[in-house]
Amino acid sequence: MKRDSWQRSAITSSSVGFYLGASLIALCTLTPIILIAFAALTSRAELYTWPRSIIPTKFSLDNLKYFINAYGVLKSTFNSILVAMVTILLSLLIGAPAGYALSRFRFRGKEAFKLGILITRMFPTSLLAIPLAVMFLRWRIYDTILGVSLMHTSLSLPFTVLITASLFLKVPYELEEAALTLGCNRITAFIHVSLPLILPGLAAAGIFTFVTSWNEVFAASILTVQNRTLPAHIMATLEASPLNFKFAGGFFMIIPAIVFIFIIRKYLLSMWGISVNK
Repeated sequence: MKRDSWQRSAITSSSVGFYLGASLIALCTLTPIILIAFAALTSRAELYTWPRSIIPTKFSLDNLKYFINAYGVLKSTFNSILVAMVTILLSLLIGAPAGYALSRFRFRGKEAFKLGILITRMFPTSLLAIPLAVMFLRWRIYDTILGVSLMHTSLSLPFTVLITASLFLKVPYELEEAALTLGCNRITAFIHVSLPLILPGLAAAGIFTFVTSWNEVFAASILTVQNRTLPAHIMATLEASPLNFKFAGGFFMIIPAIVFIFIIRKYLLSMWGISVNK
């Protein structure tokens, strides 16, 4: 009895410690977002007063309206969303088959290929920006959505390949063999059997890819002039922008990522066995 009570108390202590640590991490993550949201929803007159309270006395959408109606914001927002969608599509179309090949086949240079995927993340974007700009000019894809999407795909593809490879390792190969005996070939077995089983993992890879593309600013600033993404546009106009524009831009940058995560949350949560009906 004493041993059972000791075990229950140990489990309770570990659970309390886990939830306490998770709460602290959530608090550290949410605090900057909440502060930026309060500043973005503060009226311009109150924003420039001193001393200013953290929570505004009256919430206002004037700063967000001012930011949205500013020159180039809507166009750059559309460009960012389009680039992120193309990046997700390319990353999954290339990364999922590559991860499947790494998990299912044995070939010479397999470990070197994995190492080569990781090495691509070792090169800083600032070192590759100028050669990429020259290459894109020669290919006539400079200052285009496709050019930025290819760059963002190269940044997120190593993660997609490695995460899908680990996911396919957890799918029993016997399921594919059963599909092959029932008339499927290798490709149809991959599409109809293995791929649906790793949808939660693909959702996680999609979230990472979207956030990487949405937040990337350096390469987008170098590779675009007229068709800038939203981070590149904000970076180009940041020094000449008033304070309310900066806070509104910071808050506006968070909204699409939250909406995207909300849309695919049921696939992500199902990875942990949590069902979402809505």
